[in-house]
Amino acid sequence: MHNPRITLLIATGLLALAGCSEMAKVPVESGYGPNPTLPEPNKTLLPTVNIAPAKGWPDGVKPQAAAGLRVDAFAGDLKHPRWVYVLPNGDVLVAESDAPPKENRQGIRGWIMKKLMARAGSGGPSANRITLLRDADGDGTPEQRTTFLENLDSPFGMALVGNDFYVANTDALLRFPYEQGMTRIDAEGEKVVDLPAGPINHHWTKNVIASPDGRYLYVTSGSNSNVAENGMEAEQNRAAILEVDPQAKTLRLFASGLRNPNGLAWQPDSGALWTAVNERDEIGSDLVPDYMTSVRDGGFYGWPYSYFGQHVDVRVEPQRPDLVERAIVPDYALGAHTSSLGLAFYEGSLLPQRYAKGAFVGQHGSWNRKPRSGYKVVFIPFRDGMPAGEPEAVLSGFVNDKDEAMGRPVGVAVDATGALLVADDVGNVIWRITPSGR
Repeated sequence: MHNPRITLLIATGLLALAGCSEMAKVPVESGYGPNPTLPEPNKTLLPTVNIAPAKGWPDGVKPQAAAGLRVDAFAGDLKHPRWVYVLPNGDVLVAESDAPPKENRQGIRGWIMKKLMARAGSGGPSANRITLLRDADGDGTPEQRTTFLENLDSPFGMALVGNDFYVANTDALLRFPYEQGMTRIDAEGEKVVDLPAGPINHHWTKNVIASPDGRYLYVTSGSNSNVAENGMEAEQNRAAILEVDPQAKTLRLFASGLRNPNGLAWQPDSGALWTAVNERDEIGSDLVPDYMTSVRDGGFYGWPYSYFGQHVDVRVEPQRPDLVERAIVPDYALGAHTSSLGLAFYEGSLLPQRYAKGAFVGQHGSWNRKPRSGYKVVFIPFRDGMPAGEPEAVLSGFVNDKDEAMGRPVGVAVDATGALLVADDVGNVIWRITPSGR
C-alpha cells in the first residue's frame, strides 16, 4: 500500500544523496569556445544537485558590473520576470511568467524536480501577464507602468510586426492588434498556430522572433525530456525552431536537434539567425556545454542522439547513427550547465565600442554542476559575423557568500538609449547597464 510519509522520506533521502555526488574535473572555462573540452561522460546513480537557493536582493544590494560599466535597477517588484522586449517607441515589455500548472511531475523523480525548482525560485503560480514600462526621457527610471496584457498562459517571447503584436504562450502563438503608444491591449488574442504543450510540457518556454521582412516568425520549442526518456513520440516539433507563416497560419520544422533553444537574434553582420541552447544533464558536471550557434534551415544539431557534433549519448535507445553522422557542430560553447537563456547582439552606441555587434548572453545558472556555473551575464565579441574572442562577465555577483542566489539573470535586450536590460526572475528586477561615467 502506498504510504505518503514513506515516499516523502525516501524522496528526501534521495535529494540529500544527490547533493553528495560527483564534482567537475575541469574548470568551467574549458567548456567555452568553438572547441570546448569534452571529458568522458560520468553518469551517476543520482544526478548531481547543487542549486543556489533563491534568496532575493537585500535592500541596497545589487549585482556587480564589469569595469567601465554600472548597473542600476530599472524596475522592481515584478513577479518572476523572464523575458524583455523593447518596442520601436522605446517602451519596455516584460513577460512575468512561470511554468504552467499542468506540467506533469509524477513519482519520486517528479517530486524531487518540483522541490528543486521551488528551491531555485521557480514553480510558483504564474503571473501570466506582460507589463509595460515607459521611460520617455531615457533617464533610466520609468515614469509609467501598466499591465499591457493579462490572462495569458505562461507567456515568454514577444514580437511586433507592423501593427501585429505576437505573444508566444506555452501552447500557442497569439496575435493582438497594436497601435504605437498604446499602454494596454484589451482585445482578445487571435490564435495563429498551436505550439507543442500537453501534460508533460517539460521545457515550457516558447520564444519568437520575426524575420527582417516580417514575412515569417521563428518560434523555439524545447524538448519534452532530458534525453528522450519519454519516447520520441513525445518530441514532435520539439527540441526545435519552428518557422511560422502568420498569414497562412501554418508552421514547419526549420531546425531540429536543439535540446532547449531560448534566445533568438539576428547577427548584424551576417544576417544569420542565432540561438542560445541549453544542453542535456545527468552525465557529470563537465558535460554537456550549453552553446550559441547560427541556425541553418533544415539543420540537425544532435539531440538526443549526440552532442556537440558526433559525441554519441549512449543513454538514448534506439540509436540513430544516420542522424549522428549529419549532426552540425555548434558554433560556440557557453560552459557546462550554465543555463544560457538570453541572447542579444549589441547594435547600440551607448556602451563602449568594443561591444559593437557582439553577443550578450544571460546565464540563469546551473543546478546539475559542482561547483556551480553561470549566474551571470557574459559578452562574446564577434568579427565578420562569427565569435572572435574569449567570453567576459559583464554582470555577476548574483550568488552571495552563503551560496544563496539573490538573483538569476534570464532575458537580455538593448533599450532605445543603447543600455542593456537584464531580466532577473529571482530578484524580480529588471537591471539596466550603462557606462560608468554616465
